[in-house]
Amino acid sequence: MRPEELKQVLTELQKETVSGKLNWRLDVQTTEGNEEKYTVEEKGEVWTVDECYVSYRCKYRGKDFCMITYEMIKTSGEKIRTVNYVFLPPPGVGLFSLHTLLKHSIEPNTALMSSVHAIWELLMGLVKIKSSQVTFHITEANVNIEEDI
Repeated sequence: MRPEELKQVLTELQKETVSGKLNWRLDVQTTEGNEEKYTVEEKGEVWTVDECYVSYRCKYRGKDFCMITYEMIKTSGEKIRTVNYVFLPPPGVGLFSLHTLLKHSIEPNTALMSSVHAIWELLMGLVKIKSSQVTFHITEANVNIEEDI
């Protein structure tokens, strides 16, 4: 699917969610709350890395819709850099693994990422008011920090 097509689908999903016609399962796995973070060095600058996966699932027009997003957030002092991926895996694939998901990736552009963010905000708003339209799960991602020997 092209980014423009996915953007159109997300717009339709948003409208149907607002009208109360869709129920979602939202699973988040993130390192954001972890005390331990891993770092990378790029061109002499050290960046602290956070990662976040979000799985968006619903039944849309009689079929299972599944979209998984991944965001890597690197910070160094006041500087912030992000890398975003969008995946449309088949319904049976639910692993939060870049290696597994990469073959299902959609090239994100600004318009698509704006639509993804709009769905995120809509669903988080429903979670906040404890709407039965969204089942929400959040888990802490493990950080594998390899120490130098």
